[in-house]
Amino acid sequence: MSLFHHRRATRSGLLAVILVCFVVLAGDAAVRPPPLDHEITTLPNGLTVVLHEDHSTPIVNVQIWYHVGSRDERPGRTGFAHLFEHMMFKGTENVTSEAHTSWIASIGGQSNAFTTEDATVFHETVPAQYLPLALWLEADRMASLKVEEQTFRTEREVVKEERRQRVESQPYGRLSEIIYDQAYTRHSYKHPVIGSMADLEAASIEEVRAFHEAYYRPDNATLVLAGDFDPKVARDLIQQYFGRVPKPAKPVVRDIPREPPQTAEKRLTLEEEWPLPVVVVAHHVTFDGNPDSYPLHVAAKILSDGQSSRIYRRLVYKEGSAVTAFGTASLNEDPSLFYAAAIVAPGHEPEEVANALIDELEKLGKEPVSEHVLTRAKNQFARDYIVMRQTVSGKGQQLGHAVVIHNDVTTADGEFDIFQGLTADDVQRVARTYFKSESRTVLTILPKGMRETGANGR
Repeated sequence: MSLFHHRRATRSGLLAVILVCFVVLAGDAAVRPPPLDHEITTLPNGLTVVLHEDHSTPIVNVQIWYHVGSRDERPGRTGFAHLFEHMMFKGTENVTSEAHTSWIASIGGQSNAFTTEDATVFHETVPAQYLPLALWLEADRMASLKVEEQTFRTEREVVKEERRQRVESQPYGRLSEIIYDQAYTRHSYKHPVIGSMADLEAASIEEVRAFHEAYYRPDNATLVLAGDFDPKVARDLIQQYFGRVPKPAKPVVRDIPREPPQTAEKRLTLEEEWPLPVVVVAHHVTFDGNPDSYPLHVAAKILSDGQSSRIYRRLVYKEGSAVTAFGTASLNEDPSLFYAAAIVAPGHEPEEVANALIDELEKLGKEPVSEHVLTRAKNQFARDYIVMRQTVSGKGQQLGHAVVIHNDVTTADGEFDIFQGLTADDVQRVARTYFKSESRTVLTILPKGMRETGANGR
């Protein structure tokens, strides 16, 4: 045997060994990431503080979670939480407008913020030696933000333009807010996080100041610190900067309307300036952190996450009845929505697509998913979980979410084991529990004028 042939044989043998190892590993449970060691305390003014010491990189991530989102807004005055995501960068008694961002950038750091239905989060990642500056900046705007008429008017226009670009000028950009508006009757999840143009225009500076006073306070906030720091130094700085922010005399008021149980299927047909019809099948489900929420996440992965999901493969690849298909388990702090949606292909009827979506949802309750499908979904969660753990900002976000949304810091670690322990029976049980006809909203959104002609590209 020539040397060449000998090497080919050896290489083939090595490939076979690799394949065997891969198959064995693919059948095993995902490797668990190390636990997030943490310390959690509460200052006398009510500020919750979570410290996670991590010396893997010489940086530190600071997050302030204000427990206020669009669910805290009342009808007719929507968009305030997102508006304050902008206004919190517009100057304090000690820092001029946009100087917060400039200072963080000037030291090689990054800062930003985001708003959800349940919380507004401000965060910065800085070189470790600049921890005092990052903490001081966050404490300063908690204590002395300027809520002034001109700033409010300017930022309101910025938000309105953001809404035009991100929602109204995007193809199918209003789909999400239509789904929530139609699926909810009372709960404030009914309205979009970014708010409506009419509500933003109608807001007064007095109402905006009252909203700020009600929610942007230490006893409604959680400070998460993750990264390279000395815990004693960090505790002293936090006490020095945040401890002097007074606790308001009155408690935080939560006046969020509860959504009554849906007792019968709803079917609605609307029209929008869209080129092709859209069909949505939505169900009311439980809240984020409920034991049922975890198999619902897995059900969403199997059913509607990506081009290999069940509804995409059936509607787009197999039947050709949809241009695209997608969905999600959109789980929030209060009872939430699980929905699947599809853009109907020319030559097909919305009812045909709606029936296929309903069939796939109900099939999850009738037929157990295979071990291969379940393992694949669990591995997707493990991947996402581990990727989050690669950065101190991701670790801080997992801790902040656990404390603020779950009110249980242990879920930051515990969710990994919960997902890995789920069974096919768990997925089937929650599908039977929640994907019932009485909790279903079937929404058909036709292009303008199509209802009269009844045509879809024919």
